[in-house]
Amino acid sequence: MKPKLLLHTCCGPCVIYVIEQLSAEYEVTVYYFNPNVHPRQEYLARRNEVLGYLQKKDIKFIEGEYNTKKWFELTIGLEHEPEKGKRCDVCFEFRLSETAKAAKELGFSAWATSLSISPHKDYQKISDIGQRLAKQYGVKFVDRDWKKKNGFKIACDMSHHEGFYRQNYCGCIYSKRDRDSN
Repeated sequence: MKPKLLLHTCCGPCVIYVIEQLSAEYEVTVYYFNPNVHPRQEYLARRNEVLGYLQKKDIKFIEGEYNTKKWFELTIGLEHEPEKGKRCDVCFEFRLSETAKAAKELGFSAWATSLSISPHKDYQKISDIGQRLAKQYGVKFVDRDWKKKNGFKIACDMSHHEGFYRQNYCGCIYSKRDRDSN
């Protein structure tokens, strides 16, 4: 019997390749915790894309609380930070902390995130946060830079083949604002 792993994800295009990679070693359950994603219709579009794929593959799904109020409180004063800036650090900390906490509370052997597949995300920051939270919660963090070995390209090809909805901003309202202003 494979050990159980809780996999945080933000969207279908990011999770598809990561599931394939982890499923050889783990029984994967996907955790969708993304109170940073705005507006709500965008959050639901991403969630529904993930959920539909998981149902086809018979993979378990857990949805965290869509606590936008807490996310906005945590990011006050960081509204003008660039992508990969301090706002992202705070956002990673919040989402990954909730993932590690859920993994512990639900009895998972390990946890991971698909965030590092994006070339727009700082792998080292994600890794450092994950390693620290693994120690804090006592649950192994599967630390991989998924974009290596063409992971991002493979994920894009796989999601295109599946016909996934593909967003054009990270999810937070500030990244959407910055994208729309360019």
